Amino acid sequence: MKLQAIEVPPGKNQTRRKTPKKVPLVTFAILFAIIPIFYRSHKKLSIPFEASVRPTSFSDDPCPISDTNDDTPSSNPSESHLVVEEKIPPRPTKHDLPPEKDDVGRRSDQSDRLPTGRKGRPGPKVEEEKEGIRRSVSGRPTKGESYDLDKCDISSGEWVPNLEAPYYTNTTCWAIQEHQNCMKFGRPDTGFMKWRWKPNGCDLPVFDPYHFLELMRGKSLAFVGDSVARNHMQSLICLLSRVVYPVDVSDTSDENFKRWEYRSYNFTIAKFWSPYLVRTQMTDPDDTTRPFNLFLDEYDKSWTTQIDNFDYVIISAFHWFARPSVFYINRRVIGCLYCPETNIAHKSAIFSYRRALRTAFRAINSLKRYRGVTFVRTFAPSHFEGGLWDKGGDCARKRPFMSNEIVLEDDNLKLYEIQVGEHKIAEKMGRRRGLKFRLMDLTPAMLLRPDGHPSKYGHWPVENVTVANDCVHWCLPGPIDTWNDFLLEMLKREGKSS
Repeated sequence: MKLQAIEVPPGKNQTRRKTPKKVPLVTFAILFAIIPIFYRSHKKLSIPFEASVRPTSFSDDPCPISDTNDDTPSSNPSESHLVVEEKIPPRPTKHDLPPEKDDVGRRSDQSDRLPTGRKGRPGPKVEEEKEGIRRSVSGRPTKGESYDLDKCDISSGEWVPNLEAPYYTNTTCWAIQEHQNCMKFGRPDTGFMKWRWKPNGCDLPVFDPYHFLELMRGKSLAFVGDSVARNHMQSLICLLSRVVYPVDVSDTSDENFKRWEYRSYNFTIAKFWSPYLVRTQMTDPDDTTRPFNLFLDEYDKSWTTQIDNFDYVIISAFHWFARPSVFYINRRVIGCLYCPETNIAHKSAIFSYRRALRTAFRAINSLKRYRGVTFVRTFAPSHFEGGLWDKGGDCARKRPFMSNEIVLEDDNLKLYEIQVGEHKIAEKMGRRRGLKFRLMDLTPAMLLRPDGHPSKYGHWPVENVTVANDCVHWCLPGPIDTWNDFLLEMLKREGKSS
């Protein structure tokens, strides 16, 4: 088919249909590139190009709470969390930069002591931590993370580094006894202070003294047991010393039965010495190495008649049961442990321990006015290696075990199973009367801490005298401070459940 040209009538000009012009895309690209540059140039005229920042600090706190969230550690542990000020200051000089931290986690330009008032006691309450810092010990999950701490088993986990610890020192807390004051007696390493317990599947918050005191306002807490129970109480007093010290309100001069009051919170702490938890009698009042008479079916009235009005009781004992003792039931001798008599049946510590625990729990369940919560703390194993305590055994390790490096076994396992079993029996009996028993299961965590005992650093060396190493008690500060992380978390759960 041929195409023919179309002729236009004369007198008319030929016109073309106009189509809209398209702006090339490159033009838009150039515009979007120029506008931000112009905007930034304009901003330079009004404020400095780089906003200056300054570290958050509390100069009146010698052992500050971590500025960082434990769930999201910085890639550089020495970095501080920085916050932008409302008024932008000049660019910081070298002297404005945050001070470096020394090897025990304290600010190197700060004193080892709390601000003091009269007689070396703390002065006015230090400024309460800002919300951002309090979040670092609150245990709240970070952005993008979620878990239900209330349903988490906090007894199963691992020890992880905590460079912010310790939260007090042996010079800021008067409650530390000499044989637990490891730094005073020359312990050269400080790494044993710098760990925290990390449960599997969640994060246990580090102890917050402000939260604890508010939670315990108007309440009372008693520690019943042996010297390790006292060690636990002293750790609590030291952790609270960052806020306030208590007042001694004891009605006796006996150091084994003391009471302290935090008056601004109406909160009372008491300790009741009862290493066997049941009635005992010394066979020789002047010699504690001689066998004790243990009346395994009789209450120890030194504490069972005193706890009626307490809101919380932490009961624990174990290590004394390995000492020489004679066992009584119905006021009759039924056996002994390490006794010289050959006409008495020799029984183990497991035998006496089970019966003593059952009697102690029965005593609590028999109290008519007691309505408190009883925490049964499981025992913290000793870590003697190379011999028994009186045969040169020692605990010289410098770091924790991993959970796959050691297991609970032999007598330690049997004793732990007794505690768990007797707690279940007591809990079932208490439920009938509306009483609560809770298991503070610390044995798995403390089995992993051979590095936290005083060892030979609980005293000065004595020439020509051999003193047994202490692998039973715990240095302060030290791993035992974690027990109060457990305590606070369990108290919070109690508050939610009630």
